[in-house]
Amino acid sequence: MRDKQAIREAVWTALEQAAVVRGRSVHDKIPAFHGADEAAQRVFGLDIWQAARVIKSNPDQPQRPLRQRALEKGKTVYMAVPRLRQEQCFVELDPSVIDLPPAKAATISGAFRCGKLVTVEEMRSVDLVVSGSVAVNRSGVRVGKGGGYADLEYGLAVAAGIVKPGTPVITTVHDMQLLEEDLPSTQHDVPIDYVATPGELIRCSGEMPRPTGIYWDDLGETKIAQIPVLQKMRMVQGMTSA
Repeated sequence: MRDKQAIREAVWTALEQAAVVRGRSVHDKIPAFHGADEAAQRVFGLDIWQAARVIKSNPDQPQRPLRQRALEKGKTVYMAVPRLRQEQCFVELDPSVIDLPPAKAATISGAFRCGKLVTVEEMRSVDLVVSGSVAVNRSGVRVGKGGGYADLEYGLAVAAGIVKPGTPVITTVHDMQLLEEDLPSTQHDVPIDYVATPGELIRCSGEMPRPTGIYWDDLGETKIAQIPVLQKMRMVQGMTSA
């Protein structure tokens, strides 16, 4: 089985060579692929999408169509602050109060202009999670861009009780990012329930265990020191156990 970095490099290079992505290079990024709108259209037909009132989404370009449609349909959207670098580590986009059109509010710059910064404890219960991916397979094993922040955001939300064990997780990718091979996975990796590409919609097996919170042993002291909400969590847990 290939390791995660080998998979990332291969996918990024293949996408660039096939000219199916936007920009000169997608290395180290969630690829902004051609066909993101078509992939999103497949999600819009899902019952779980239509029923969701609150969505947590990654902030990357290829998932912008999902964030925009959510706001247009009156759904609240949460996006994480890049690298979780402050204690109010999510921005809340409530379509009833934002003062930008959904197309602009769904961008990173627009979200931080019109949204409200909140702590994870201030967030509403999430009905659906949207995640960006570099690669994914039909079993729902996902490979991200390598920073680990998507998994941390999920773990924080689970620990706070706003994401439940049954909260569905979806991703949109180019067909070339859907790999027909086993992919490596660890205990903090978040499994995908639905994968939408421009060409198809896949319901994943749902057999992988979901993270149950923050796995402290998987985090180095450097990363903890860089993320205020983790410092606060560890201090609170230490006080509680003392």
